[in-house]
Formats: sequence, structure tokens, C-alpha cells
Amino acid sequence: MSLIGEKPAPIPAGGKSEHIKDGTDASFLADVIEASKTQPVIVDFWATWCGPCRQLTPALEKVVTAAKGAVKLVKIDVDKNPGFAGQLRVQSIPTVYAFVDGQPVDGFQGALPESQIQQFVERISGPPAAGAVDELLAMAKESLDVEDRGGAAQAFAQVLQMEPDNIKALGGLARVYLAGGDLERAAEIADMAPANAKDPDLESVRAALKLAEAAPSETAAFEQRLAADADDHEARLELAKALAGAGRLDEASDQLLTIIQRDRTWNDDAARKQLLTVFEAAGPTSEVAKQGRKRLSSILFS
Repeated sequence: MSLIGEKPAPIPAGGKSEHIKDGTDASFLADVIEASKTQPVIVDFWATWCGPCRQLTPALEKVVTAAKGAVKLVKIDVDKNPGFAGQLRVQSIPTVYAFVDGQPVDGFQGALPESQIQQFVERISGPPAAGAVDELLAMAKESLDVEDRGGAAQAFAQVLQMEPDNIKALGGLARVYLAGGDLERAAEIADMAPANAKDPDLESVRAALKLAEAAPSETAAFEQRLAADADDHEARLELAKALAGAGRLDEASDQLLTIIQRDRTWNDDAARKQLLTVFEAAGPTSEVAKQGRKRLSSILFS
């Protein structure tokens, strides 16, 4: 599964990764039967004249390469090596078998889309190690903290290749797109998670998208009104909405706190309600939220 258009890992010279090789009838016992006792092995029976094979094999190679050693792929040209294809009763090509512990355990015939090949590989290789997922999520968070959006996106996408419904990765990847100004893609990724999913990044993205959707496009008119009347709370609220929608959350927070300081309950607490959405969009551990809450408490309890 590709979520950010990333390129697969570089393939070593020779056109194949270390987890992909051409097999023969002579090497089948070693390459497939014995090798599958320590690692799942996928066997691709193909031929040079087979059109569907030319569709399937590149997709199969891509998924196996992305699996980073979880499985191996052995490709058998049935014209040159008919022996084991005959023993396994391969009647049409492409035919794919998965071997585990020396035995064929799964397979399919014909070309499949990459998403189904991914599911096939995941089914035979088993779930990824929890440690690998946690390590990638930690790497992604570190990248985000130093504003390395490319590195964060790559790590989150790798998690989603292993666990397509990982809420933390979905929230993190949506946050990456949001930080890059791609609101449409951020919304698409956020929508992949259940509506009731709880994750700080996911909730932050959803709040930010909500702010962007309701934001006025221009600020000049509201700034002019405030220049004429600093107590024009409606103009200040609209200015705050525009600033928040543009991602200028610290400035939006300042404007909303100014309204609350001047009139705590104005318009049925409209400024405070908007401020809480700004805090949510910024994230609970952000400086915007921490400093804003401190200032809000000072106003309310002074």
C-alpha cells in the first residue's frame, strides 16, 4: 500500500532484492522446501510468453521487497523448469504458492491487484513484531518534532504497510499532510480512521480541519473594524477564525483570549468555545495550548 507516493527501497545491482531469486528444478529443494522451514517462501510459476505474468511479477516483487525479509520470493520459469510445476499440478500461469515448514499452505492463480498481494503476504508472514511498529512510530514522532515531514511520512507509511488500521500512524500521517498545507489529503487520511477513534494527533487534525472549514478567507476587513473599535468582539472573533484556519494558532489564541479578558461571557462564551478548538488543533502538549491555558486560568480566576 502506498499512501504518500514513496519509492520502494533501492534494489541492489542485478534488478532484484536479496529476498528475490530465480529458482530452478535443481535448486527447488534448497530454495523453497528447506528455506521455508525458517522463513515463508513464495513461489511464482511464470513464463516469458505469459501476459498476466508480466503484470503480476513486478507487483509481487515490490510487495516482497517492501516486506524487508518477512518472506522470500522464488521465481520459476515453467518452460525451463517443468518438474515441480508438474508435481504441484500447475495448470495455468501465473500460479503462486506459499510454502511454510516445507509445505504449500496457500496460493492463488492469475494476476491480482497489489492490495490483494499485500494481504496474501501479510497472511503468510504473520503480524509484524510489536517492537518494529513501536520503533517506527517513535522515529516518526522524532521526525515530526524536528519538522522533518518527509522522514515522518515515510515512517508512518511503513507502519501502515504493516498495520493499515493503526490509529497512531493514521493520525500522524494526517498531521504531516496538514503541516504541509495539504488539507484535502489530511482529511482523506483522517477519514480512514473510525469516527470514534481516540488519538491526540487524529483529534488535532480533525479540529484543525474544522477550523479551516469555518475560516473566513480575508482578515483585512476585521482588522480595520478593530482599528476603529477595539471592543468589536465580533470582528475579533472572525479575525481569530481566519488566523486559526490559516494555521496561525498562536495569534488566534491571543485574539480569543483578548475577547475573554474584556468580556468573559460574550455571545454565550463563543470566544472560549473557539479557543478550546484552537487548543485541540494545536495539540495538548503544544506551547499554544500550555501557554494559552495558563493565561486563560489567570483571566478566569483573577
